[in-house]
Amino acid sequence: MTATAAQAGYLQCAPFAREVSGIEIRGNANTWWGQAAGRYERGATPQVGAVMAFKAVRSMPVGHVAMVSKVVSAREVLLTHANWSRRGGIERDVRAVDVSEAGDWSKVRVWFAAVGGLGTTSYPVAGFIYSGKAPVATDEALPPLTIATAATVPVSIAAN
Repeated sequence: MTATAAQAGYLQCAPFAREVSGIEIRGNANTWWGQAAGRYERGATPQVGAVMAFKAVRSMPVGHVAMVSKVVSAREVLLTHANWSRRGGIERDVRAVDVSEAGDWSKVRVWFAAVGGLGTTSYPVAGFIYSGKAPVATDEALPPLTIATAATVPVSIAAN
């Protein structure tokens, strides 16, 4: 018996964001902002449980989505997301800072494991998608997440 491999072979940001935020949008991250129109409230103010929707850029052609796990200040939040610092990896409560000139969350820098701090790249953000559902509390464990892998599971069959 073999577990089914995930379609991309590793955890993507969009299915993870959907799981932890309750926002039922599918498809590449760069489509979430447009898909949310008329289905979910959208805005420029971070809120716990909201999904930060990153725009596509050359280094990130399908965009990125991440759930806000804590609002630290008017220009800093903590994010919980997947597939950022390490391919398929999950990061909880990592720092993101608004570096936009207008202070409107249109451009951010995000904690990156390889440098152990904020990365040097600023990423454009479309805005925040609000779930309208109770977000997962950050002081409690996140709900279990089933992740399919390509690993085989040994099965012993008793001889009759």
